[in-house]
Formats: sequence, structure tokens, C-alpha cells
Amino acid sequence: MALPALGLDPWSLLGLFLFHLLLLLLPMPTTTTGEGGQGPVPRVRYYAGDGRRALSLFHQKNLQDFDTLLLSGDGDTLYVGAREAILALNIQDPGVPKLKNMISWPASDKKKSECAFKKSNETQCFNFIRVLVSFNATHLYACGTFAFSPACTFIELQNSSLLPILEDKVVEGKGQSPFDPAHKHTAVLVDGMLYSGTMNNFLGSEPILIRTLGSPPVLKTDNYLRWLQSDASFVAAIPSTQVVYFFFEETASEFEFFDKLRTSRVARVCKNDRGGEKLLQKKWTTFLKAQLLCSQRDQLPFNLIRHAVLLPDSTDPHVYAVFTSQWQIGGTRSSAVCAFSLKDIKRVFEGNYKALNKETSRWTSHEVPDDISPRPGSCSVSPSSDKALTFMKDHFLMDEQVVGTPLLVKSGVEYTRLAVEAVRGLDGNSHVVMYLGTTTGFLHKAVVRGDSRAHLVEEIQLFPDPEPVRNLQLAPTQGALFAGFSGGVLRIPRANCSVYGSCVDCVLAQDPHCAWDPESGTCRLLPTSSPKSWRQDLERGNPQWACASGHIARSLRPQSRPQIIKEVLAVPNSILELPCPRLSARASYRWSHGAAPVPKASSMVYNGSLLLLLRDGAGGLYQCWATENGFSYPVVSYWVDNQDQPLAPDPALAGIPRERVEAPLTRIGGGAAMAPQRSYWPHFLTVTVLLALVLSGALITLLASPLGALRARGKVQGCETKTPGEKAPLSREQHLQLPKERRTSANDVDADNNHLGTEVA
Repeated sequence: MALPALGLDPWSLLGLFLFHLLLLLLPMPTTTTGEGGQGPVPRVRYYAGDGRRALSLFHQKNLQDFDTLLLSGDGDTLYVGAREAILALNIQDPGVPKLKNMISWPASDKKKSECAFKKSNETQCFNFIRVLVSFNATHLYACGTFAFSPACTFIELQNSSLLPILEDKVVEGKGQSPFDPAHKHTAVLVDGMLYSGTMNNFLGSEPILIRTLGSPPVLKTDNYLRWLQSDASFVAAIPSTQVVYFFFEETASEFEFFDKLRTSRVARVCKNDRGGEKLLQKKWTTFLKAQLLCSQRDQLPFNLIRHAVLLPDSTDPHVYAVFTSQWQIGGTRSSAVCAFSLKDIKRVFEGNYKALNKETSRWTSHEVPDDISPRPGSCSVSPSSDKALTFMKDHFLMDEQVVGTPLLVKSGVEYTRLAVEAVRGLDGNSHVVMYLGTTTGFLHKAVVRGDSRAHLVEEIQLFPDPEPVRNLQLAPTQGALFAGFSGGVLRIPRANCSVYGSCVDCVLAQDPHCAWDPESGTCRLLPTSSPKSWRQDLERGNPQWACASGHIARSLRPQSRPQIIKEVLAVPNSILELPCPRLSARASYRWSHGAAPVPKASSMVYNGSLLLLLRDGAGGLYQCWATENGFSYPVVSYWVDNQDQPLAPDPALAGIPRERVEAPLTRIGGGAAMAPQRSYWPHFLTVTVLLALVLSGALITLLASPLGALRARGKVQGCETKTPGEKAPLSREQHLQLPKERRTSANDVDADNNHLGTEVA
């Protein structure tokens, strides 16, 4: 029997009621925005073990801490410095790197016993390789902590293989390698000379910038003059034409606050520095340093530098550096990537100096005195005068800051390392691609647009368990990136364009390594010389322009005609789940029913999937649409049909390929049929139990109502007022016998000559 008031049969009414009750019980899904407070969102995410982003792992039994990476000159061999061993890996073939050979370089037993006596943590009493540079075509130069007694040696090469280290070739490495493997350090080999920045003592309280090897004299910073603060931490050394730049962080001596303020620095020394003759003997005479500033407007600066690399360019080379902040906002750290022009760095070092006024204890700006020539700290070929060297002792800090351009700011992430390359796109322009490793073992690939803002192309989880990325090394000729960590070395292809299955996806990714090939109908790696018919739009990411001709897998304009339809057959009053693949985390998604929005009374979008109650008129074409960069396209299309009363075919959809699929469903009043996918059957059981409890409560309430009415009828009027000492009746019988216990007076009679009582016994 139908219900004329609603036009629904009992099963349909029950199904509609249970569907809405199910929606109330489902937890509210969390929504994410593409450019919210978290910063840019990676368009695609790959978790550890995802076959779409295959990684090749090299590891060696009984070896760990693969911290130092060096690429050979021909790009075919990767040298790796691990704990007490150095390896040569053949990386010519794709896949897992192959071990050419390995040499061991352990700390001596004597050094290990001395270290164990001084250090409580015996896991640090090994030889951790910290410096690995190419000295020439036949030798490498390596330094290690050597159980808190730094040592260095030359390693001979034979056909890119390593020859064993001879004990008599090992020399002291103090000043070139840190004592503690946890201390940050940097080193670069320029013109046969090694420029190092590290800690120079066992306690880690004496930072030093030193030049060793080669014919020029050994030069270092003056510890007494406090050119470097005792907590200085070095992260990179970058050579330029006449100078070598060191990037580090330290406590800012020019700012006085209640709490110690850390700041990032860039220091400069000249390659032709020979030291002073009388003053500053065996010391740098060209040492200068300046503050690095990486910040956004109206926000606290990112004052802690973590790593820096140089991207060579013929016109304007830049240094790219990753920063974090000593202040945690909202309990999470934030990271930023800033670019610094070498022209700006050079200009700052040619400006005014900053000096401390000992009388006022304030830092003031100083110009170069007219009677001092050449300019103090300059790379002049003529020797500096004593007056210039005296000026240099107290005027080593530059007055102006080196201001960087923030390219990427992201909260909740702490970057540890980066690698940068320039990739030429189909438009002929060079695009900067950055690879960023995190403290939790993720890799972010970012592309810098023309407006100096970066977007994240993808995020890759490198390790199943969180641990920091120790090092990154690009191998452009191999088309790969290598990541060193505690357990080995990972080979990561720079891109996997095949995951983008259409021209729309390929263009929206805005990956400089990928372009759409209309002839093969695939997204492919961009070769050195690509055909003009290939499609790419790195600046705008506009598929409507880039995919205007040739074979495309999706429509150019927002329209309802899909490329393939998935057919779903279900019984009436079933709750269906129609999934929507999330091809991009930067896109917004919506559902449509034909040309209209989905009916709100019998549907709900939950975690991207459409929950649909199949009723009369609820079948037909359902499409999930994605909108990205102002372009809308259908991600998936379903034809939902009632197996009892199939719909008539839609002529507008004739000729479109169809695929029969099974959607998870829950049938109201007739059991359940579930596909292998996720089902809402547990939610339906919960709804059923709650409905039974509600009906039971209502039945108990209805049965209790007559009993309450009988009790109300049995009450006697006038018995509501009781004296303070009176006890309440114990039972219904006692309550009914109370009128017989009244005491009356002879004077109290009514009209019928009956006595009336005035007191209650």
C-alpha cells in the first residue's frame, strides 16, 4: 500500500529515512585548499612502494650512514662516503646502481678506545666520511671524523675504481673535517686548494674557515678577533670568479635581545689572499661577512639556513638556499626557499661596514676612510697596508643585508637538502626545477614560474619509516637524482611522465620534463630535440590552448559528453558509492547529474565519492568534474541504472564506449551485496541498531502512558496538602482508605445532616 501523502511505498520511505540517518552518522570530511596556510600543495603524491614512481635502492650489508655523494666527471660513476667505507657505484644503466668496488677506511682500535673513554655515545666512535672531492683525474681527496680525531687521505683511481688506502698516506685532518659527526660542515676544492668550514676542536666551540692543500700558504680565521661566533654552523661553500663564498648560521652579535637571535650569513674570502706580513700573519686579510635575509612581508624571517647550492647562469647566476625559523608558529616548523643573486651579494660586499662602538656598545655604519687604499677586504693584487689590516680587524661585518627572493614557503615541513637544475622547455625558455628533501624522508619537486613563485609538481615518500634525507646528488646525463640516507642510496628518476594519461593531465602538471606527444597519444619525457607538434604550457598550464589540436583524451570545453562510461546496475533503494579519482590535489571537484547538479535529498559527497540512494528517477548519467587553472573536465562518468526498470538509452551518449563495473552498495530491506571495494555496510548496521533502539524507546513510552493515567485518576482531591509530620501513603490501598480515618466534630454538619471533619488524623 502506497502512502498517498508522500507518494512513497513503505520500503522507499524506510530507505530514505535510513539514508539521511546514515549521513548524520558519517564523520565530516576534512577539506583542503590548494594555496592555504600550508603553502603550495603537491599536485600528485606517491607513497612508499607506489609502482607509479619506482625507486631503485642500493644497500650493502653491514654498511650504513651513506652521507657523502660525489659524481664523477663523466657522470657514469657515483662515489659514496659511508661509515668507515667508500664505494664506487656504476650508474650508467637504469635501475639499481651496481657496485664497482668498495674500500674500507676504519678508525684504528686505539682511536676508538680513546673516543669511547671521552664520549658517552660510543656509536659516534667510528670514521664517518665527511669530505669527498675530486682532486684530479686520478685521485680523490677524502676526510673523516676518525673517532673524534679527524684524518684525511688521497685515494687513487684506476678506471674509476678505488684503490686501497695506505696507512702512511693518512694525515691529520683537523680543520678540514669535524670531530663530531653531528656537526655541520662544508668543503670545496678550487684550483687544487681545499676551502673548509667546520669545527676545529673536540668540544665543537671553535669554528674555522681554512684553506689547505696547494702551494699558497695555509690561511684561517682569527679566533681571538671573534670573526665567527662560537656556535657557527656551516652548510655550503660556493666558488665564484675571484672569491669563495661560505654560507652558515650563527648567533647575531649585532642584535641585543632577551633571547639569543640566530641569523644566516654569507662570508667571503679571496682566492689570491696570501695573508698579512706583519699583521694577520697566516690569517685571512679579505674575510668579510654579511647577513642573509629570507622573509615574507609582515612575517617573521626565516633565519636558519639549512643548505645552499649555486645554479650557474651566463647572465645572472643565483644561489638557492633552504631556510627554516627558530620560532615555531602553531607548534610546527616552516620552511622557505629563497634565491640570492650573486650580483646582489657582490654589491653588498662593496658597501659600507658595520662596527661596534665600544663607548656606546652600539653598532654603527662606517664608510671606507679616504686614506686607505686599496679597499679593505678587496681582492687587490697589491698587498694591503697595515692601516687597512688594522681597519679589517674590527670591520668585518657589512652594514647592508643581502635580501633574497622567496620562491616557496611551506609550513609543517622542514627541508634539509636541495638540488637545483635548469630545464629548457618547448617554449625555449629555461625553467628552474628544485628537488627538496625533508626531515621525514619526503622529496618535493618544485618548478619556479616566471612570476618567481614555485608550485609543487609532486611529493614522493622515499622511506617507509620517517628519517631525514642526508644528501642529494643530481646526475643529469642519467636523468636521475640520487638520495643518500642511513640505509643506502636511492635512485629516483627525475620524472615519470607516463602517469599522466591525457593531454589535459600532462599540461596541467606543468612539469618541464614532460610534454604531450599527439602522435602516440602519450605524455613523454622531453628529449634534447623534440618535435614541434609536442604540447606543453609551463607558464599558464592551460590545456584549452595547449591541447587545441591533435589527439586528446578529454574535452576542451566543459561539456557532458564523456570519453568512456562506467555502467552500474543496482536494485531499488540501494545506497551506492561512486568513487571519483583524485588526479590532482590542486583541483576542486564537483558532481553532476546529467546537465543539473546532483539531487541533495538522495545524495551526498563524502571524501570525494558520491553516496547515492537509488530511487525512482535517480538513475542516469553521473559525472565527477575537476576544475584546475580555470579549466574544467570530467574525471569519471557513471551510468546508474535500475536493474528492475532499466532506463531508455540516451541518444546523446550513443557511440561512447561502456564498461560494466560494480559499485559498493547497501540494499535496504533485502540483505546486502558488496563489491571488493570499500562498503558502508557497517554504517548501515549502526543505523539499524539505532533505529531499533529508537522504536523500542517509543514503544516503552506508549505502554507506560496508560499506567500513568490510572495513577493520576486514583489520586484523591484534598490529599495533596499534608502536615509536616505526616508520612506519605505506602500503597494505593492505603491511599484509598484515608477518608475513613477522618475525625469529625458534633457541630460540623452539612445540609444533609452529615458530620464534616476539620482535621486529618
